[in-house]
Amino acid sequence: MSFQQGLSGLNAASKNLEVIGNNVANANTFGAKASRAEFGDMYASALAGSGNAIGIGVNLQAVTQQFSQGNITTTANAMDLAINGSGFFEVRVNGQTQYTRNGQFQINKDGYIVTNQGGQLLGYPADGNGVIQPGVASPLQLPTAGIEPAATTEIAMEMNLDSRAATTLPATTPMVNFSDAQTYNNATSLTVYDQRGQDVALTYYFQKAGTDTWNVFVTANGTSVSVDGAGDPAPVTTMTFPTSGGAPTAPTGPITLDIPASTNAAGAQTLAIPGIQLDLTAATQYGAGFGVTNLTQDGYAPGQLSGLSIESDGIVMATYSNGQSKPAGQIEISTFRNTQGLRPLGGNLWARTYESGDPVVGTPGQGNLGVLQAGALEDSNVDLTAELVNMITAQRVYQANAQSIKTTDQVLQTLVNLR
Repeated sequence: MSFQQGLSGLNAASKNLEVIGNNVANANTFGAKASRAEFGDMYASALAGSGNAIGIGVNLQAVTQQFSQGNITTTANAMDLAINGSGFFEVRVNGQTQYTRNGQFQINKDGYIVTNQGGQLLGYPADGNGVIQPGVASPLQLPTAGIEPAATTEIAMEMNLDSRAATTLPATTPMVNFSDAQTYNNATSLTVYDQRGQDVALTYYFQKAGTDTWNVFVTANGTSVSVDGAGDPAPVTTMTFPTSGGAPTAPTGPITLDIPASTNAAGAQTLAIPGIQLDLTAATQYGAGFGVTNLTQDGYAPGQLSGLSIESDGIVMATYSNGQSKPAGQIEISTFRNTQGLRPLGGNLWARTYESGDPVVGTPGQGNLGVLQAGALEDSNVDLTAELVNMITAQRVYQANAQSIKTTDQVLQTLVNLR
């Protein structure tokens, strides 16, 4: 009698319900992938090749996972990461590399980026200058120390000097009196930094010395940077403009500015800053009011780590209290030729197998790898509506196979009751 077909059908329908139930249970699990039960029919065969053409039932051939992209949901946590495209995060768990699509990361007490289970996210470290060091990926550990100061080496100024202004060059020495606004036309200020990161207040004074000619004076913490033989303030350069008022004909390139040691407003001694390159070549002299449109310098004070951000290419940017930022590392992700060959481990993790092949590693956005989205997570790709419909179908199949067994039992009972 054909109890075997019905029994195998019951078992297959039960397994199918288990797979569907697991999908439904993980509908809200970030990074989870839906599974599908795949079945095959069974036939009995003899050595000669002949057999029962009717078949003896069904068996479960495989439970395959579907690695399609899930929806991406934004969150309020900057350490949440979603991969938009193919690839897996690599995490180190008990010395073994495992793979996940769940980007719920946090920073532990040792500065490592970890999962909820403590797996360490892998990537490339950066050196002290923020240069990424590619090679074999290792657990990413974020810096705790602050950033060292940098002395100013370059200053660039973009401005317009009013061609309509009157000449203010005094008839007698000194050439300028910084406390007397009648001896110069305009002034502006900029803070620069010495080797210790101490701020030095520079003030620039512009004095019209004649038609199309301007003297430029600079003070550091109120002390003139340049003096003449008598110890009076002297210009650091003289700017000459063409009659059109465009870019100066002199100087035509950066000038060297040596800032002497001085005392700042708090009474502290600042260090000398030699060899600053002052670029005034973007200045103009038109018939418009004085205005500085850009004034920059490249020095900065020391700073402490104040925040982190992660770029789409996986670079982890460290932001410091002095406004500076630099890379602290870069996340590595990987993909596989046969993702369905990965072995699920639970906890949103997979392990490579012989069937999956070796991982192909790279950085986000490289080759066919997806890009990262910070402050977001990938939802499960489970289609809850489809799973509920599949559940109804599996339930009906289970009932039908149960009915097959019941019918076979009734036929057998009839045979037993024959007289």
